[in-house]
Amino acid sequence: MPIPTPLTGVVPPVCTPLTPDREVDVPSLIRLVDHLVDGGVDGLFVLGSSSEAAFLTDAQRRLVVETVVAHVAGRLPVLAGVIDMTTPRVLDHVAYVTAAGADAIVATAPFYARTHPAEIARHFRLVAARSSVPVFAYDIPVSVHTKLDPELVLSLAAEGVLSGLKDSSGDLAAFRAVVTGARAQPDIAGFTTLTGSELVVDSALALGADGAVPGLANVDPHGYVRLDRLCRGGDWERARAEQERLCGLFGMVGVGDPARMGGGSSALGAFKAALHLRGVIACPATAEPQVPLSEAEVERVGKYLAGAGLL
Repeated sequence: MPIPTPLTGVVPPVCTPLTPDREVDVPSLIRLVDHLVDGGVDGLFVLGSSSEAAFLTDAQRRLVVETVVAHVAGRLPVLAGVIDMTTPRVLDHVAYVTAAGADAIVATAPFYARTHPAEIARHFRLVAARSSVPVFAYDIPVSVHTKLDPELVLSLAAEGVLSGLKDSSGDLAAFRAVVTGARAQPDIAGFTTLTGSELVVDSALALGADGAVPGLANVDPHGYVRLDRLCRGGDWERARAEQERLCGLFGMVGVGDPARMGGGSSALGAFKAALHLRGVIACPATAEPQVPLSEAEVERVGKYLAGAGLL
């Protein structure tokens, strides 16, 4: 379906359920999509960070986007990540996700090799030239080691290269510069601004963001949809209470022992453990080489769910 301009609301970055031998669990993926759609979300973002896209083979990535697009069947817009190190590899991903029917693509700046802002701009122009669907920039400097400058984002939007931004930089002031800059330029009035934060959705919406892409929405889509609607209705007191409940639930990402695993293993493991405990996916496995949660850590995830009224 055509992407609304701007795209608003809650657009979860869909987790990728895996089997015990680390293949894509298609039946669980379909159940997860149904869980999110039933939760009232406004779109789906596959092959992002919470999807473990960096860990999946190209064949697995293709299977994910084909499965989700086919199952959604136009009910919601599907955004697909085309995240990779270099422009040629990104263009390969663009070809198959658009052939599968993705409604928009999401690309980071190139990484591994150091890039100049002029090269980042060239990258996005080349991607847009080869894409038949809108291009969203993904600002995630913790992973790609480049912070997208607000002026660069706005200039590429004015050129028609970028249709939106998913901001996972943690820099609310820079995100605000994009939000207010887009609002001030009538020629890019349809530019979409989405926060990738779980913890400041109410703040982002208050400053004028169009929506949110929170990984925790896999676990509690109803909660984030409720938060979004309260903000849009101007009920900021109840919105703050809902945001604070979700902040408490987000504590699950820290259940993993930092002496034996990284933060990504802990967070993604917690999301998948929660989805497994809620009966949405069949197996909580994360992709190699991430370290699985222990039984005690999974039990702690369950306590977070119970405390949030989700078990």
